Amino acid sequence: MIEIKAVIRPAKLELLRLALRELPEFPGMSVAKVEGCSAKSKDHARSTTIKQELLDYSPKVMVVIVAPDDAADVICAKIREQAFTGRIGDGLLWMTPVLDAWRIASPS
Repeated sequence: MIEIKAVIRPAKLELLRLALRELPEFPGMSVAKVEGCSAKSKDHARSTTIKQELLDYSPKVMVVIVAPDDAADVICAKIREQAFTGRIGDGLLWMTPVLDAWRIASPS
């Protein structure tokens, strides 16, 4: 199994959800609100006050999906397609191997 995490623009979440639901391999996802900043953000080295530091962060959404190995590439391709705007700050996508996973509702 593969854990897929994507940090994307909040405005792209609904389109991504609709596109992923069309994939027969899509197992479901969890979503969390997050904030982030990039090393490429303007004037990040010149921030001198707490207020300036806090304004450097922008709202994002983190999508987490645990999928079978053979579905991971298709799901990642769909995320890249739907989350892309071509502007700095579109987000980040990565995969991590999962050794084991269990549904909590199942007895074993």
